[in-house]
Amino acid sequence: MTTAHPRPTSRDVARAAGVSQATVSLVLRDKWHGRVSARTVEAVRTAARELGYRPNLAARSLRMGRTRTALLVVPALTNDFFARVHTGAARIAAEHDFGVVLYPSPEGIGPTRDPFDSARATLDGVIASSMAADALTALREGGLPLVMLDSEPARTPAAATVNLDIADGIRQATAHLLGLGHRRLAHLAADVRSWTFELRARTLADTLRGAPQAHLVRTEAAELSVAGGLRAAERALTADPRPTALLCDDDLLAAGACKAARRLGLRVPEDVSVTGFDDLALATAVEPELTTVRLPAEEVGAAGMRALLAVLDGHTPDTTTLPVELVARGSSGPPPGNAERPGGN
Repeated sequence: MTTAHPRPTSRDVARAAGVSQATVSLVLRDKWHGRVSARTVEAVRTAARELGYRPNLAARSLRMGRTRTALLVVPALTNDFFARVHTGAARIAAEHDFGVVLYPSPEGIGPTRDPFDSARATLDGVIASSMAADALTALREGGLPLVMLDSEPARTPAAATVNLDIADGIRQATAHLLGLGHRRLAHLAADVRSWTFELRARTLADTLRGAPQAHLVRTEAAELSVAGGLRAAERALTADPRPTALLCDDDLLAAGACKAARRLGLRVPEDVSVTGFDDLALATAVEPELTTVRLPAEEVGAAGMRALLAVLDGHTPDTTTLPVELVARGSSGPPPGNAERPGGN
């Protein structure tokens, strides 16, 4: 008969590391800074790892009045950006013995019903990614700490906000196209009422006002999908004057734009350049690969989880803005040779 080994306790860890149980508690709760030496911290962590120690979460929850569970609300599960946000949040949560429940809100923009109306006590806080300011009324009314990701700080009734530098991403993409010589741009704008897409449109207009020889010849609203991008790009590319570059709010729209160009007998980038936004897996699955703005999705989720943990510990985190990066690939190039001639297509 196999004898079950008793589960190691914090007392066992303390004995193995040669420290007190209080010191073990400080280290494992990440409260050791300024109170325990780095050498002791490493000794405790090594002992815990070698013993296979796992904290008794049920007892800890009763002691702290917490369930150690966070709700992550995202607009959709079909976009790998939000999958990476979840990956980042879950990684930090796991490091602090938290769980993350993932919930997709209807369309990501309308008021979201509270998925845990009858079980609110099972959550410690909420992280919401890329949501409209009024989309989380039900959850806010429950009094749970709320961290908003990719949301307008001035209108966000949240304990903390983590944003991407979306405006700088648009400026980088626009500067890239202008630097290649493009002067006639069209904007394929996601037909979604949210701060992040409104900011993209405003920033593009502001940037082009600073480039007097360039202008926005068209803005085409597009359903946020490849098919939506295809239809919007077809409208833009059959208009007069025809743009030499399409700046798209999302990689899905950009992929659709590339399809539209091919269907119209145009080459990318020789006849029309296309830029995306997000750097989804799709960006390198199309040919030519998309020039796009890379968003650090995992770090957004990680920063959001860190902010929620800080709020739960009684701190007030600063608003975090993460940098973004233009990635130039094959879908952008100089405009066709007759682009600057009056009436040229």
